[in-house]
Amino acid sequence: MWWSSCSSTPTERASRGRTDPGLTFSISPLEKGIKVLLGHDPTLVKTFGQSNATPLITAATRGHTEVVNLLLEQDASLIELSKKNGKNALHFAARQGHVEIVKALLGKDPQLARRTDKKGQTALHMAVKGTSCEVVKALLNADPAIVMLPDRAANTALHVATRKKRAEIVHLLVLLPDVNVNALTRDHKTAFDIAEGLPLSEESSDIKDSLSRCGACRANELNQPRDELRRTVTEIKKDVHIQLEQTRKTNKNVHGIAKELRKLHREGINNATNSVTVVAVLFATVAFAAIFTVPGGTGDDGVAEVVHKGSFKIFFIFNAIALFTSLAVVVVQITLVRGETKAERRVVEIINKLMWLASICTTVAFIASSYIVVGRHFQWAAILVTLIGGMIMAGVLGTMTFYVVKSKRTRSIRRREKSMRSASNSWHHNHEFSDSEVDRIYAI
Repeated sequence: MWWSSCSSTPTERASRGRTDPGLTFSISPLEKGIKVLLGHDPTLVKTFGQSNATPLITAATRGHTEVVNLLLEQDASLIELSKKNGKNALHFAARQGHVEIVKALLGKDPQLARRTDKKGQTALHMAVKGTSCEVVKALLNADPAIVMLPDRAANTALHVATRKKRAEIVHLLVLLPDVNVNALTRDHKTAFDIAEGLPLSEESSDIKDSLSRCGACRANELNQPRDELRRTVTEIKKDVHIQLEQTRKTNKNVHGIAKELRKLHREGINNATNSVTVVAVLFATVAFAAIFTVPGGTGDDGVAEVVHKGSFKIFFIFNAIALFTSLAVVVVQITLVRGETKAERRVVEIINKLMWLASICTTVAFIASSYIVVGRHFQWAAILVTLIGGMIMAGVLGTMTFYVVKSKRTRSIRRREKSMRSASNSWHHNHEFSDSEVDRIYAI
């Protein structure tokens, strides 16, 4: 329409073979008019019309070979200009089947055949939509590898030609050494799948015959081994997941059983410890009371009546050993604790020191009373008891003090090592360590 030509640039109108109303140009006058316009303003070659087309794109679309050559001589960089959809002059010339223009454009830059629009389509994609085999050949002569360049939907030129029912072009493409007749589109279709979906016609039958002769097949036939492998891998993953889940549950059950066993073991040890402590206290009580209620009684001066007899001497000595041994057991049992919390350890630590003091005081009291009971004539017995009791209590208390100091030093070193380790790994490691070592005995 006349108003559309008025909104275009003068060069674009000239490239279309139109001028102002009332004027008509043949090929030579058209070329001459364009030269005059370009001589007046050379920048007109890079202007864009209302349809967002450059003069070169317009001339290539309408098949004006002389105009295209003239514009390329004026500025060869025009081939780089494209419309907003990304299509350049080669795209339009290939789509319209203008073989001479296609050759002229490729002569300026053979790599132009690889340029794509915003849909990822090359000039070959556009060419196979048309009917010109010569244009297809010209593009393939410039770069044979473009036959396998896919667009954004993974369509190659063979897919597009099959969909457009271009039997002659399909026959040309399948004979190329670089073509893969079983290439898949994004929706997993081969060219043969597309051909089978076409309405029944002579062209579709010819296309299927050409594809079949070159080894084309359906996508499900092509992917059967791949699908079987995928199913096998899926089944293996499922089995591995089930095995891992069962292993996790088994480990959880084993961990729970081990925890219960540790709890029962700890309770058994604590019960045995409490029983031994009670018995030791009972022995100490009986042994301490026996020194004041000696067999045969005592005289007015407090000395035992049977102090001269050998049996009393044996009673006195062994009674003293029993007392000190029982007190030593009590000291050990209250000093050694198992799996206590930090707060409980502090309380027990204070209580233990008080029990140490009580045991020492009990020992001194018994030794002092022994001097009273045996009298002056048998003072050697009291001295012997003093030596025995002193050695037992000093040995036990000294040993316990050593282990208290050693235990505190070990915990201090362990805390420093823990702080030096990395946060994640060290926490997991120490957590397992504390669980496995919960029944360890330490002194406080």
